[in-house]
Amino acid sequence: MTISSRLPNFRNLPPAQRREHVVNACHLDEADAALLETPGALNLSRADGMIENVIGTFELPMGVAGNFTINGKDVLVPMAVEEPSIVAAASFMAKLARDCGGFETSSTGPIMRAQVQVLGISDPYGARLALLKGRDEIIALANSRDKLLISLGGGCRDIEVHVFPDTPRGPMIVMHLIVDVRDAMGANTVNTMAESVSPMVEKLTGGQVRLRILSNLADLRLARARVRLTPKALDTDERGGDQIIDGVIDAYTFAAVDPYRAATHNKGIMNGIDPIIVATGNDWRAIEAGAHAWACRSGRYAPLSTWEKDIEGALVGTIEMPMPVGLVGGATKTHPLAQLALKIMKVETAQELGEVAAAVGLAQNLGALRALATEGIQRGHMALHARNIALVAGATGDEIDAVARQLAAEHDVRTDRAVDLLQALRRK
Repeated sequence: MTISSRLPNFRNLPPAQRREHVVNACHLDEADAALLETPGALNLSRADGMIENVIGTFELPMGVAGNFTINGKDVLVPMAVEEPSIVAAASFMAKLARDCGGFETSSTGPIMRAQVQVLGISDPYGARLALLKGRDEIIALANSRDKLLISLGGGCRDIEVHVFPDTPRGPMIVMHLIVDVRDAMGANTVNTMAESVSPMVEKLTGGQVRLRILSNLADLRLARARVRLTPKALDTDERGGDQIIDGVIDAYTFAAVDPYRAATHNKGIMNGIDPIIVATGNDWRAIEAGAHAWACRSGRYAPLSTWEKDIEGALVGTIEMPMPVGLVGGATKTHPLAQLALKIMKVETAQELGEVAAAVGLAQNLGALRALATEGIQRGHMALHARNIALVAGATGDEIDAVARQLAAEHDVRTDRAVDLLQALRRK
């Protein structure tokens, strides 16, 4: 079943009409529509079963980014986020990209690592070989702990053993279980496997096992995205596309040489990725940890994306990063809106979800770099932030848009100015 990711005049519609459009476009049923319409989709009893010491629930705005074409398929992207301009920027960049073919994505298999730390050994290299000799037995024991995963085609595939001969706590070895977790994020699966093989590891090495835990540097579980935009696609009334392309590449180069800029560059990428992870009930902290560790893999902090110009003068952007996301388990299965977000996206595998997230992160990055290279980041952002300021000033109903429009027109988005405008509006 195909959908169109175009959202014509979407920002000018009231929420009820936007919701109706998405319900119809994604062929959702009445129960799905009711979840979107009714505040508190996560009821208190379900929340109480998800975490400890529950006293209530906390809601974020949930929007949908449109215009995305990924591998020739239109995708509507739910995003749960509090910051203005993120959904708008992603949608606008996707609109420019779709006229040039959209985004191309790929990914590696859903492979996660579990680490088993071993101390109290005097011959770490000998212990390493002992573990490698026992590889088949270790893998068999790990796989005996999750018959369902094995039946789905996953399971422990291999082991690695890393030697640290001189640490403040003496020689240390760390064995990695390399596990195909299929459509799960995989934390519980690999942690259980690591704990189950620990007695065998101690027997083989003569050491003592300490930590048995997954690694959030999911460097074997990568998602990739690529986009190519012609100069014509980037033309504006004020600037030619060639000039904008050079500006984007200059901005990327700044991030490539300066870690202070790279941190902000990568934060802009995560502006697009995190809202998808949150909306689908995945672990955004794990994604953040893996992303920033991956950005340091060369020994210095660097951008997660690259931007360059091809032989025909088009702008080419790419991204490759860890993406340990799941469709099953945890909040993804228990939160009603997380399930609905996946239904809206119509993704069928965890790998596909990761690829969508990578494409949106690349689009978000382009939106920021394009703004920085032209009018500056604040012009568009503050215009969209004006609604928040109008709310802070006390505007309600139609007053919100009236005050926000005037703030944006004046390029003076301040709370005290919003208060003045609101008072003048009410006097009229």
